[in-house]
Amino acid sequence: MISPADMMLFVTVVHEESFTRAARKLGVTKQTISERIGKLEEQLGVRLLERTTRRLRVTGPGVTYYERCAAIAAQIDEANSEVQQRQAEPTGLLRVASPVLYGRRYLTPVISEYLARYPEARVEVVLADRRVHLIEEGLDVAIRIGPLDDSTLVARKLGEGPIHFVASPGFLSKYGAPSARDLRSARCIGFNAFETWEAEGVKTRIDPVLTVNDLELACEAAIAGVGIARVPAIVCRDAVRDGRLKILFGPKSVAMRAIHVVYPSRLNLPAKVRLFVDVLATLFEPVPPVRSGSRRKRS
Repeated sequence: MISPADMMLFVTVVHEESFTRAARKLGVTKQTISERIGKLEEQLGVRLLERTTRRLRVTGPGVTYYERCAAIAAQIDEANSEVQQRQAEPTGLLRVASPVLYGRRYLTPVISEYLARYPEARVEVVLADRRVHLIEEGLDVAIRIGPLDDSTLVARKLGEGPIHFVASPGFLSKYGAPSARDLRSARCIGFNAFETWEAEGVKTRIDPVLTVNDLELACEAAIAGVGIARVPAIVCRDAVRDGRLKILFGPKSVAMRAIHVVYPSRLNLPAKVRLFVDVLATLFEPVPPVRSGSRRKRS
């Protein structure tokens, strides 16, 4: 069976009009070129090149063979260029998963910039507060907040988001500001029937008066005076600034939750994934510090 690589080598020799120049271009020895051309001629049963000490001359059959091989070489180059171009310029659908709140507040400018840069791309956003399975669900990229539990994924850290304990002024007026040790008996809004909170170095197992599965609902319940909530700054920032909530245990966050973008593999990473992650990292907006302020007076 004739090797396509030898056919392409023959094209290079004819194009360069020299074994020496062809060898230099291909990064092999002149002897290798001579041996492979000889083998090709033997397999074809025809003389392709007439060799003299001064020059090469392509035979009649060699000219016909060169034209055919050169056309194949051009098609190969075109195919390679097309694939490389597609790798450089993202096309097709990119499926992105994100927690609901983060997606609503932060993904729109990222997607807008990505689609503006790469008009042939398409994006589908899946908002879910569960831990999605990228490969099983056909997703390309996911935003993860909190600990990473899948070591098979590639993870790129974007930043961190602070978490605060908050309560309404009305609640604090009625029940008083708790100490860290008071949380055990305080009226709390949790996400599990029993969970452990940590404040000022004290770990306390709480018994929530209200259990929810949504961060915004926990924040709204705290605003309504139901109890103390432990929520990310991204959720309570506006309510703290407006005076509807107060931060407990000092202005610093009680914890930081890492924010990552994850994807299945670095190997042959599609351009659509690589370039979206780059845009996401460039436009990542850290959650600013939560500062309390006075409620604006209505006119």
